[in-house]
Amino acid sequence: MERKNYPIGAEYYTLLQEIGHGSSSTVFRAICKPLLDTVAIKVLDFDKNDFDHTAQEAQTMILVDHPNLQMAHCSFVADHYLWIVMPFMAAGSCLHIMKTAFPHGYKEAVIATILRGILRGLEYMHHHGDIHRDVKAGNILVDSNGAITLSDFGVSVSLFHAGDRHSESSFAGTPCWMAPEVILEKNYGYNFKADIWSFGITALELAHGHAPFSEFPASTVLHMTLQRASPGLDQKGDKKFSKSFREMIAMCLMKDPRQRPSAQHLLKHSFFKKARSNDYIARTILKGLPTVGDRATEIILRKDQSTLNVSAWKFNVRDLKTRASQLPDYEASTSGKDQVVVHQRERLEVTTEIRSESEEHNTRT
Repeated sequence: MERKNYPIGAEYYTLLQEIGHGSSSTVFRAICKPLLDTVAIKVLDFDKNDFDHTAQEAQTMILVDHPNLQMAHCSFVADHYLWIVMPFMAAGSCLHIMKTAFPHGYKEAVIATILRGILRGLEYMHHHGDIHRDVKAGNILVDSNGAITLSDFGVSVSLFHAGDRHSESSFAGTPCWMAPEVILEKNYGYNFKADIWSFGITALELAHGHAPFSEFPASTVLHMTLQRASPGLDQKGDKKFSKSFREMIAMCLMKDPRQRPSAQHLLKHSFFKKARSNDYIARTILKGLPTVGDRATEIILRKDQSTLNVSAWKFNVRDLKTRASQLPDYEASTSGKDQVVVHQRERLEVTTEIRSESEEHNTRT
């Protein structure tokens, strides 16, 4: 389909209602007056954002050309703010929907349909040399027809520099979804497989209504990700889920990233034969659901920002490393090939000094 030409300038848009909020950005439902079209507009404050990352996010969204990735119609500067004009995803995020109507998670066919769409988007990103770095239910958007898109490229990064592929070594993402090698970035670096770990955690989030370890503070989550066995579906408590779903998650959550499948390979897994059409999503989880605006208003009134966030936690790496000595020593298990080897008395260079959308992350998000 040919893209419409959306006008450049705040005067062409009317902001109607806040539908998402983060520490440095707000998302509004809005009207493009010349086109009489409902859109979503993400407004980022330059005083609270790194300019290069903000510009990169806008550029990535304008350049992407895939039905399962959120695109942008246009972007422009208004005063000290960057406005990113996007298609309006009327149903909101999978996290919003889950917290409203499915607090204990979705049915397996719904999960397979959502995850297949996200995996297709990741395959496109990885093929073009990009890592998303913040795959989670809160960044999976649904439109009124049940179409699925992966959103928020605020911490995405390209692995191609001057035409050469390399590994990334920056600390970014959201703790519960963060791969072990991202936590240990100084020692190992990481690549596309970090997204596959986050994808596996997202599968568990959609199945249970919350991510593993989400009841713990961020610093504890990072320790547990390294020290404990990989999370998965419980043999006894999750009997409603199939063997193929269990196996697919286990493949994604191998501690050694080399043993995880690529997005392209994972799409061939038998679990995704359970995936249905967009119309199935609309009929199954959107029927009778309050509008995203009404749900956002309710969340704001409850002051429950944990389900309204629209951007990833921002980590102050310098502060993280300065306070590393406050954390206890650890030693990860080395039994089995799927374990990350961490030598005794090596200190994990992380801390709870995190610039996030909320002061703490002790509730399940």
